[in-house]
Amino acid sequence: MSAPVPSTPQRPLSTRALRRLSEFFRLEAAGGLILIGAAVLALIAANSPLHEAYEGFRQMPVQVRVGALDIAKPALLWINDGLMAIFFLLVALEIKREMLSGQLAGRDQLILPLVCATAGVAVPALLFYAMNRGDAEAMRGWAVPTATDIAFALGVLALLGSRVPAAMKLLLSTIAVIDDLIAILIIALFYSHGLSATALIWAAVALAGMWLLNRRGVTALAPYLLLGVVLWVCVLKSGVHATLAGVATGLMIPHTGKGAAAADAHSPLETLEHALHPWVAYAILPLFAFANAGLVLGGLTLGDMLTPLPVGIVLGLVLGKPIGIVGVALLLRALGWVKLPPGLDLRAMLGLGLMCGIGFTMSLFIASLAYQDPMRYDEAVLGVLAASLISAVLGYVWLRAVLPAPTAGRG
Repeated sequence: MSAPVPSTPQRPLSTRALRRLSEFFRLEAAGGLILIGAAVLALIAANSPLHEAYEGFRQMPVQVRVGALDIAKPALLWINDGLMAIFFLLVALEIKREMLSGQLAGRDQLILPLVCATAGVAVPALLFYAMNRGDAEAMRGWAVPTATDIAFALGVLALLGSRVPAAMKLLLSTIAVIDDLIAILIIALFYSHGLSATALIWAAVALAGMWLLNRRGVTALAPYLLLGVVLWVCVLKSGVHATLAGVATGLMIPHTGKGAAAADAHSPLETLEHALHPWVAYAILPLFAFANAGLVLGGLTLGDMLTPLPVGIVLGLVLGKPIGIVGVALLLRALGWVKLPPGLDLRAMLGLGLMCGIGFTMSLFIASLAYQDPMRYDEAVLGVLAASLISAVLGYVWLRAVLPAPTAGRG
């Protein structure tokens, strides 16, 4: 047997990268706390005398008509199909930047989060399958327990203050970004239906226009965003989920100024990412949570919680995430292929795995695509809320117990 290959030390982060990460963590943590508050408000509104007004807001008709183009949807679907396309645009920008000039740009930075994220998707899906394999309708939601909510997780980590090492935040964020990429592929492959060839052709034309702009070196954001709106309309009418238009647009935004030699160069991608991030963190995701987390709790019994669908989601997120992530990390370390990041031992990795069990935003989003039956959707929401709460509490309590107490001057 050959000797294990030692892991190459991770590339040191530049001052600019450190500033960007610090701002990213600050925004995501604050946004995560707002997200939690929005979910609580939704539950209060749905289970109080405000219920009728809450449902009226969700079902409020909104129509946009331009000539022959007519888009009429309730407010809930404008949020899920329209505003969430902006969220996915931001996700795509983050993924592209990380792959070109960030923590996913090199093999040594990529291998641990990539394998951990993949195992953190596969194991929850298998646990959900084990619980629901006899129910074809329930199995439509097999992907619900596979995603990590980075904002919610960082919001909980923020409650632990400076005792959380930066390496844990960075690894969790990278795993969550890869999770989002896998979720995007799952949505594209498994949650598209009734495809319209005409709309897809026009979508391809809009996408080709952005590609040509990119090839010709156009760095102004306006033409990309205008074509992105056209692409969104075409994808909306095509049967492919409209949020994927945000992904495609984000991947077409040029990222110049890559590398240390061009540290001060203008990057349209980073400009747009920085402009969108506060709006997504402080407005779009909380509004999504408020519109989608309003589960009516009246009449729910323990038996409702113990049905296979919510149990599969809870097992997938609460157990599947840490088992998959920590298990594969330990395997890679035993094989000598990777080293755990500085400050992360087995106990800290278990806490990170528990935090990755907070699915929330993407889990609720996939549930809205998977289940048209309101009863099934409510079961999924119940499972997501319960799993995210359990993971958050367990992760917080565990990390508070195992991480060193904060010391003066530590950030």
